Amino acid sequence: MSVRSLVGLVSVAVLLSGCAAIRKSNTLNTERVLSAAGFQMKFADTPEKRAHVQQIDPQRQLGPHTINGELRFVYADMEYCKCVYVGTEAAYQRYQKLALEKQISNQQLQAANANQAAAMNWGGWGGWGPWY
Repeated sequence: MSVRSLVGLVSVAVLLSGCAAIRKSNTLNTERVLSAAGFQMKFADTPEKRAHVQQIDPQRQLGPHTINGELRFVYADMEYCKCVYVGTEAAYQRYQKLALEKQISNQQLQAANANQAAAMNWGGWGGWGPWY
């Protein structure tokens, strides 16, 4: 195997592992917000439950389902926690509110970081601070 092939293979492996880490982080963030909104986590701890959960939604989308004649919102995660989050319509409304607040908070943090970087005056010599 040539050095170029090896470098290419290693580069692809690093790229794929980075994508997997981002995907897992996004899933964990979603699950934290679901828990904070009042969704109940239920483990798929038997083969029957796992098969049922995999039929719900393999894409990990939060969606409405009718359970025992009542409207419930379900989020299935068979990749990481092998569980299902189930919530009422009120929990779903809280989830939407919390998710929006989290998004706004992240945007404000990014803006603050950008303002801080701009204040450092990163010119030709870099950010020296006020003491130069």
